[in-house]
Amino acid sequence: MEILLVVLYFSVLLLLCCYGVHRAHLVILCLRHRRTLERATRPPQLADSELPHVTVQLPLYNEATVVARLLEATATIDYPSDRLEIQVLDDSNDETAALARAKVEELRAKGIDIVYVRRPDRVGYKAGALDYGLSRAKGTLIAIFDADFVPQPDFLRSVVGHFAEEKVGMVQTRWGHINREHSLLTRIQALMLDGHHLVENRARFAAGFMFNFSGTGGIWRRQAILDAGGWQHDTLTEDLDLSYRAQLAGYRFVYRPDVLTPAELPEDMSAFRAQQYRWAKGTVQTARKLIRRVLRAPLTRGQRVEAMFHLLPHFAYPLMMLLSVLLLPALIAMPATDVKTMFIIDLPLVLGATGSLATFYMEAERAQGGKARSALRRLPVLIALGAGLAPHLTRAVWEGMRSMSGEFVRTPKKGIVAGRYRQTARLPWLEIGLATWSAASVVASIQTNHWFATPFATLFMFGYAYVAASVTAEQLGMRVDSRDVAASPAEVVSESLEQPEVARAA
Repeated sequence: MEILLVVLYFSVLLLLCCYGVHRAHLVILCLRHRRTLERATRPPQLADSELPHVTVQLPLYNEATVVARLLEATATIDYPSDRLEIQVLDDSNDETAALARAKVEELRAKGIDIVYVRRPDRVGYKAGALDYGLSRAKGTLIAIFDADFVPQPDFLRSVVGHFAEEKVGMVQTRWGHINREHSLLTRIQALMLDGHHLVENRARFAAGFMFNFSGTGGIWRRQAILDAGGWQHDTLTEDLDLSYRAQLAGYRFVYRPDVLTPAELPEDMSAFRAQQYRWAKGTVQTARKLIRRVLRAPLTRGQRVEAMFHLLPHFAYPLMMLLSVLLLPALIAMPATDVKTMFIIDLPLVLGATGSLATFYMEAERAQGGKARSALRRLPVLIALGAGLAPHLTRAVWEGMRSMSGEFVRTPKKGIVAGRYRQTARLPWLEIGLATWSAASVVASIQTNHWFATPFATLFMFGYAYVAASVTAEQLGMRVDSRDVAASPAEVVSESLEQPEVARAA
């Protein structure tokens, strides 16, 4: 049993090291292809008479706190008025519908080509709304912004030049963070997203690998959407799904890290977990749908390998949770090693699993003009948060393996009214149990002289406890608020969803 335990423990750690080494490889690609990335920031400049017709799609569902900001920002985009259409694709069932209609009428009175589009049903959720709008759009290019984004005036002129090349199907821009400094949680989220945009997307684009439209802050060639089979809603990540189908159909994507579109990060742990759950489950569903097609496509070996890492990243979460569970019995069963053995075996594994993370996020910080050491300071909390999310996202991976599609759970936006939309969740009993288990691992690592294990056990303990405490406080606070609301004549709108967490208007 002891041998089996040791083999299983080190097998899990080695698999996690593979993910870590892959991150380091992405950093190397960014450095190797710096000139390609620089050239991409200089697309052909088009005269006004050469500019293509663009439709900007704004999918909405219960976004009362941000809808006015979104429409007003979109209306300021600098582009010839006879070549720009704005579609407000509204599926809302609360006061958002009235607010959006009123704002559309106000902007139309100012001469802006903006239309309010409402479907007879909400089939397909966001993907269904985008498809419905596409069938009525005027533009040959389709830009998309979620409700929590703030389009900048120069967005279209900065990117449309890329479409002078016939095979460019999509241009993705970088996400900014309006509320980056709001809390520790938002600062860590910002670092996570910066890693995705400033390392993963840059590396994949520059090296000629496939990457994805991020669902917002990007612009599509309409024909590329159609040639790829259109928007489909059999996964929860319709953006990733369409991206792969379009690139397999022969279209090339461009990434522009220098074009920034500000957006709002979730400020509550419950909302953040719900967002991550949807992304994880949808990515697994997309992998199930397309992985055989990717493996059979006429791609290079490097493209196939990178696509596997791209489509299967969330399997690291079950491994991380399993590692935290195995740590305590492994500490008790294995004798403490001497210093020489630690440096030969333990240290390389530690560096493979975490050292590459440091390199990854330092590059993300450097790429946006920040100081690499600021990423290092936040790295322990980022690792702990990843561990704390592992049980929830393990459930998402399981759900993605078990079923396709599902309910699309929107992420509540704070906007101008804090607390208007809240995220309900189950109380985190599993995280509480794992925090207690990891606390025992901390004690065991000290008592058995496994010094390399102590900081990792501490991070597991902190991560589980942080997530559990945050979610518990938010949910208990919501229950108190809900009783207050129920006692008043104010309307309460709720959604009954398949996911463990549901969006609720409180």
